[in-house]
Amino acid sequence: MPELPEVETVRRGLAPVLEGRRIDTVELRRPDLRFPFPDRFAERITGATIGPLGRRAKYLLLPLQTGETLILHLGMSGRVLIEAGEGREQLGEFHHEHGRLAAHDHVVLQLSGGARVIYNDVRRFGFMRLAPTDTLETDPFIAELGPEPLGNGFHAEHLLKVFAGRAVPLKSALLDQKNVAGLGNIYVCEALNRSGLSPYRAARSLKPKEAMRLANEIRAVLEEAIAAGGSTLRDFRHEDGSLGYFQHTFRVYDREGEACPTPGCGGAIERQVQSGRSTFFCATCQT
Repeated sequence: MPELPEVETVRRGLAPVLEGRRIDTVELRRPDLRFPFPDRFAERITGATIGPLGRRAKYLLLPLQTGETLILHLGMSGRVLIEAGEGREQLGEFHHEHGRLAAHDHVVLQLSGGARVIYNDVRRFGFMRLAPTDTLETDPFIAELGPEPLGNGFHAEHLLKVFAGRAVPLKSALLDQKNVAGLGNIYVCEALNRSGLSPYRAARSLKPKEAMRLANEIRAVLEEAIAAGGSTLRDFRHEDGSLGYFQHTFRVYDREGEACPTPGCGGAIERQVQSGRSTFFCATCQT
């Protein structure tokens, strides 16, 4: 599933195409994705001008001149493609590829200026919904989200507060979107390794200095991934033509059996299944 840096990469790629443009026509090629489309969905967004794009956790936010915001979640296999002139560009080639057959092009937006934006989703776990812009933070999918890990509300004190008294494993606590918004499996594995913390430790055992180190590493690994164009993007190209290959700098994710990169450690990366997900870590230096 695309994580925060991937969604942010898509937001940045869509911004120059969508912002200030009018949605001239809407083509829905099926009645639903993960959920049915909102009532009169096509009618409500047709003719609307799109404002500055936002992101909350893993949700893309498209504010409309009508006073509603289109909330888009990519799910596990959602893709956004842009057609302008004769070119077709996909915003992100993901680590776990699902194909891009036209049969899975479910939503097509024709914009003023001539560009088309296509939502392609093989598994249809993504969804689109509309919410009043002025009460967006009360939407059921957004209301209970924790602070953004790159925002001012995320810091060591927050981690200590939400983890206090909790016996759940540290990794599980970090993946809980009520505690921190937007973190996913890849970045939690990376941040825990960089922090020297075991994914199996009880969340309540986190000490103040460890919480500070963890908060700093979470922020750092996300910022590095965004700068690289998203960690699971295989051929995202920057303006200078260079590739966003942050995945090549993963310390532990998908590196089972390799030597731990922590200087002086001497351990090896292990893979274990934790709460149904692959956990990559070093049992030697992550305590």
